Amino acid sequence: MGRTLVTVNQIILQEQSEFSNFRRTLRRQDQLAFDELFAGARKHTAAITMAAYALPFEAILLAMLVEEHANNQLLRQNVAELRALVEQLLAMRDG
Repeated sequence: MGRTLVTVNQIILQEQSEFSNFRRTLRRQDQLAFDELFAGARKHTAAITMAAYALPFEAILLAMLVEEHANNQLLRQNVAELRALVEQLLAMRDG
């Protein structure tokens, strides 16, 4: 029989499990953030698979960083849109 390869999702869960003591010492809100980071990494399993040259945890961290950056860009866009809307409303009020 051939060898069974571990899936990226299994690797992510294993890495998350390895940090269980670290997670346990975090405040509750930080534990939730910790869990969200790993959930974000799971959105990029294909990319992690393609980073075979990197250590698994390096690829997971990079996936987390990509997800956080995408969230940050979305928030910036939302803030810019809200700022423009507020400026329009102020102009209407003053106009």
